Amino acid sequence: MEVRAKKSLGQHFLTDQRIAQRIVEALTVISSDAEKSVLEIGPGMGVLTQYLLQREDIDLKAVELDGESVDYLLAHFPGIQGRLLQADFLRLPLDRVFGGSFRVIGNFPYNISSQIFFKVLDYRDRIPEVVGMVQKEVAERIAEKPGSKTYGILSVLLQAWYDIEYLFTVEPGAFSPPPKVRSAVIRLTRNGRTDLGCDEKMFRQVVKMAFNQRRKTLRNALKPLLNDDLRALPILDLRAERLSVEDFVFLTKALER
Repeated sequence: MEVRAKKSLGQHFLTDQRIAQRIVEALTVISSDAEKSVLEIGPGMGVLTQYLLQREDIDLKAVELDGESVDYLLAHFPGIQGRLLQADFLRLPLDRVFGGSFRVIGNFPYNISSQIFFKVLDYRDRIPEVVGMVQKEVAERIAEKPGSKTYGILSVLLQAWYDIEYLFTVEPGAFSPPPKVRSAVIRLTRNGRTDLGCDEKMFRQVVKMAFNQRRKTLRNALKPLLNDDLRALPILDLRAERLSVEDFVFLTKALER
């Protein structure tokens, strides 16, 4: 029994066992009982699942939308029985699945990888760590520092709450079918920030407006938000890609006054 990779679900099944082991090993060893829960997103044919089930330091659950994959997993991995949810992760109410904190791991479907990270942000105080494989350009964007054209909205929003590590690159030949792009594995570890010190909704708005017109200076990109007192701020002469998380926090605070 095989599972057909479905383009509509962004499926590219990892077949390289060595890479699968490296991804699972990148998930931090969990010593606290309160943090043993792990959610695998999109297990597919179970290449990561098989190694996750071998780890005695975690309590695994998995979420898979594809019914064909669900049938395959239940047939080939008896240990996943009672741990597998057939659902769309993006619509899954995670509060009903986990009572406390949980880690996230997966070979993320490339067509929804950014949406997965935005959902992680919504649960950031419950998710201390994420290990995920995504398109290489997405991994670079998330891990990038200010000053690069790759640096963008997702970079700022995730780096506000997580320390990002680009772990390693994965070539197309490690998958079936091979994707047309290279992939990469990244790890997000929750930082010590508990509060931005500004209105978070406004912070997100400022970041998105700034990068949606990234070729313009902030003075022009944020024009609808500026009053006469703020237009003289030197930081507004810069473009969005030059600002750190702290700079965006400073700017948001100024706009709130």
